[in-house]
This record gives sequence, structure tokens and C-alpha cells, in this order.
Amino acid sequence: MRTMLMCQMDTEKANEAIRSGRLDSIMGSFMDRVRPEAAYFGSIDGRRTAFVVFDLDEPSRIPVICEPLFMELGADITMLPVMNADDVRTGVGEFLAS
Repeated sequence: MRTMLMCQMDTEKANEAIRSGRLDSIMGSFMDRVRPEAAYFGSIDGRRTAFVVFDLDEPSRIPVICEPLFMELGADITMLPVMNADDVRTGVGEFLAS
């Protein structure tokens, strides 16, 4: 299922990861685990935030994906199913046909 993960990093933990040079490997390992369709980075409420869209093939992968972000970056994580324009078009078409 196409999923969007929003990861808001704790400022102090992210600062420590940057100073120690670990942030690149933390995020690199995360990206290797999820193989994202898209990833964007910005700031929400003054916190470093990543928006990552990927295919969540099994719910049992959630701890594998999220725990390193919780542990290493003190992250607040939100995950939600999302659709692209083709998915919406298909879903609306199926709804209208029913």
C-alpha cells in the first residue's frame, strides 16, 4: 500500500546526529529500508521534517522502518495511506459504477 510517512525529528537529537556525522547514515539506512517513490525535506513548526512516500508491503515492517527513527532521532512519526492521481481516478470511477 502506498504510504506517506512524516518524520518530525527532535531538534537536539538531530543536532547531535549532525555533529557526530550520523545523520547521513541514519537517513541512508532508512531510505534503503523503504526504497521511496519520493522523499522531501522541510520544516514544520521549526522541526526538521521528512515526507517520504513508499510502498508498505506488510504492516509487520512498521517497527523495522520506524524504530531507528524513534531511537536515533527522537522522531514523531505519522503514517497514512495515500493515493496518486491515477489511484483517485480509478477509485472514483469504481465508486460511480457501483
